[in-house]
Amino acid sequence: MEQHNKQEHSHTHGGIFGHNTELIFSIICGICLGIGFGLHFIKTLTPGIPLILYTGAYFFGGFFTAKEAVTAISKGEFEIDFLMLVAAAGAAILADWAEGALLLFLFSLGHALEHYAMGKAKKSIAASAELTPKTALLKSGQEVDVETLKTGDIILIKPDTKIPADGIIIAGNSSVNQAPITGESMPVEKQAVAGPDITPDKADQLEAKYRVFAGTINGNGSLEVKVSRLASGSTIARLIKLVNEAQSGKSPSQRFTDKVQRYYVPAVLILVTALCFAFLVIDEPFSRSFYRAMSVLVAASPCALAIATPSAVLSGVARAARSGVLIKGGRPLEDLGTLTALAFDKTGTLTEGRPKLTDIISLNGTSEEELLQLTIAVESLSDHPLGKAIVKDGKTKLRNATLPAVSDLKSVAGKGISARAGDDTIVIGNPALFEKEQMPQELVEKVAALQEGGNTTMIVRKNSDYIGLISVMDTPREEARQVLQDLRAAGIRRMIMLTGDNQQVADAVARQTGLTEAWGDLLPEEKVDAIKKLKQDENKVAMIGDGVNDAPAMANSTVGIAMGAAGSDVALETADIALMGDKLSLLPFAIRLSRQAKNIIRQNLVFSLGMVVVLIPLTMSGIASIGPAIIAHEGSTLLVVFNALRLLVYKD
Repeated sequence: MEQHNKQEHSHTHGGIFGHNTELIFSIICGICLGIGFGLHFIKTLTPGIPLILYTGAYFFGGFFTAKEAVTAISKGEFEIDFLMLVAAAGAAILADWAEGALLLFLFSLGHALEHYAMGKAKKSIAASAELTPKTALLKSGQEVDVETLKTGDIILIKPDTKIPADGIIIAGNSSVNQAPITGESMPVEKQAVAGPDITPDKADQLEAKYRVFAGTINGNGSLEVKVSRLASGSTIARLIKLVNEAQSGKSPSQRFTDKVQRYYVPAVLILVTALCFAFLVIDEPFSRSFYRAMSVLVAASPCALAIATPSAVLSGVARAARSGVLIKGGRPLEDLGTLTALAFDKTGTLTEGRPKLTDIISLNGTSEEELLQLTIAVESLSDHPLGKAIVKDGKTKLRNATLPAVSDLKSVAGKGISARAGDDTIVIGNPALFEKEQMPQELVEKVAALQEGGNTTMIVRKNSDYIGLISVMDTPREEARQVLQDLRAAGIRRMIMLTGDNQQVADAVARQTGLTEAWGDLLPEEKVDAIKKLKQDENKVAMIGDGVNDAPAMANSTVGIAMGAAGSDVALETADIALMGDKLSLLPFAIRLSRQAKNIIRQNLVFSLGMVVVLIPLTMSGIASIGPAIIAHEGSTLLVVFNALRLLVYKD
């Protein structure tokens, strides 16, 4: 039997009254039923008139139910709608037209209201599609449809308007509200990239401050943007596509209900068939046995059970998307809430993802300012990432003070550089560069202390004098420690960092952030082995990383979570859950939402199964007839759906 959550069973019907046709048909059915039932008590009236009205009620109440059943049967499927039609037909055979019409009225009304309620969850996702404007203003002044934009086109973004396409800022600066994509509550400062001739294919390699997303809202500055993605491939378009696909992903609870129904439905049909012949065992007419069988058929139909999980998954996915968390289906939504262990990548996840100047230690009477000036002047000639970090942060500290002229740059691969500053020779390098020299004990101790703290340390020598130390480090995110405290409070017992950096660096970051464990010196394949070991120890484990170089470890984890996925195709595709904003603080929210969703799914399953357990004995014993059974049946379905919709207004 096909489950109630099948895409084909969405009941998104059109008709002469538009998308409200099913609801209007149901109301007409109720009117016909009410009038026919009232006229039934007028003894002088021809019996055929109420029958005509009951027939009308059957038509309007059973129209979409029959349409669904015929479509399903033509595909070799067997749906709940068919069971309802059989029960209504059985009532008509017994001349209980009012009972059959009531069944179809309540069934069709319940479904119409259920689909209206479920539509609210879907609309909260579909509303994202309306964020992107329909037109864009080219630099030439021509207004065009966004669908016609090509990569490389230059568009103008006026103040306080929506941005129509993903792109690179080549002129202007402004603050941009990125909440529709990343969930960030505060506007983000944006500025033009240094080289306006940059090609669109380089967009993903740029820092976030140079890029904008379709559907976000420009602040009070004007921008010129080079389009980097077609409308169909924009971040928001891919987000909507993936969220819609996520609705069909089956969670553990859904697989459980599927398994139950696989055995349950045949058992019900066998029971109903047997009850039709109860008159052979007990002293009652066939009509009585048949009526009881139809009542049991209605009571046992698992509508509420079938919709219990999909309604909660849809609502949970929609609520998460509103806050910038893409959860790709019911499985990760449920699994996330059961975790007790999380594994983190270091670079860009727990840390900022770029080195920062952390320590400036002057020696031998050299001032800190002189040490910094000489170091920046020499490193300005280098293209090494650590050198660039020193230059960038150092100039900020010096407030762009005048630097000495340097020349004759020489490099020692993997160790350091040297240059001439006037008559002086300046050498800057890691301890390995000076390992054959006799360094002062004070210098050796300071280097060891900095390295123990996770810093990458460079020694600066002027001629034969050691004049200072400069250290850099990929520093932890400001919010990392608080987020890990929140995770611990949420019941996460183990938080492990998996990194390729040396163990000293790993331990230093662990101390600063509050991690329970840090595993360093890991190659990518060793990270996979680490995840497998954690799964053996903890049963379930999530891997949180950038979704690119961590893809193998994510694939082997229970739930793969990608940070800052808004600008990354790979992260969106490989992760089970994508935090669209580059915000670690979204992780505790996602875990708490997952646990709330799991609680609601559990409530729905208990309630829907409990209703069936109560109704079947009541109808078998004759205490409840078709009317009360269908009221309880449809009422339980609606209660399950509305309980699930509470997730849409979940507040962390």
